[in-house]
Amino acid sequence: MSEPAVSRLEVNGASPANDELRALLLSGYGHFTAMQVRDGRVRGLDLHLARLANGNAELFGSGLDADRIRALVRHALDADTDASVRVHIQRPHPADPPSVTVIVRPPAGMPAERRLQSVPYQRSVAHIKHLGDFGQHYYGLLAERNGFDEALLTGQDGLISEGSVTNIGFFDGTAVVWPAAPMLAGITMQVLQRELRRAGIAQRQTPVRLADLGAFASVFVTNSRGVAAVTRVDDQAIGVDCDLMKQLAESYESASADEI
Repeated sequence: MSEPAVSRLEVNGASPANDELRALLLSGYGHFTAMQVRDGRVRGLDLHLARLANGNAELFGSGLDADRIRALVRHALDADTDASVRVHIQRPHPADPPSVTVIVRPPAGMPAERRLQSVPYQRSVAHIKHLGDFGQHYYGLLAERNGFDEALLTGQDGLISEGSVTNIGFFDGTAVVWPAAPMLAGITMQVLQRELRRAGIAQRQTPVRLADLGAFASVFVTNSRGVAAVTRVDDQAIGVDCDLMKQLAESYESASADEI
């Protein structure tokens, strides 16, 4: 899934000097979050801030000022009210506090359908949205070259974990099923889980393997851009439950959005 061109990039609230950019580019160690801003608001903003705080504690052993992050995002947005935003946190100089890079791009949406190619790969330290995962990018590009939209990351015996840029979910006709495997708890997935609980819709987490796909009525993926139906995995066509997709979209879109 290609990213639109960068509109604006700031480091700690200012245009970076060359030496700052050089230090950040040479440091592949860090974590980030990606969000869609609409009318100056973000769904699951509390979850994005919690992700950054948890990542900071685990990677750098330091806390995170959520108000500062919001202020830095507002500053980078400038007059834009609709945008794609990424917040990167790195510490290229161990003696200094972590640096916050805010990247602003035009707003983006999710295509209605996705085709996935399964690959034998799972991300290391998968619970952190970390920078520089070579295998994730390698297999994602390989899937695109093979005519798919992204890679489906799998482990031993075809255990499904996540897409290369998405989370994956399944519907067995009665409940939404989330995979029990090493994966990142994506923000859109968490927002959906929260909204589905409020609506009283059954959910469960269980191991799902490639061989199990035929048992599901529908398969879908989520990321910061939204929700999409999966129509193919490898050479297997997947049916689309239009009622389910409508319900998922409405649940996500009904979630409250907080001002940056």
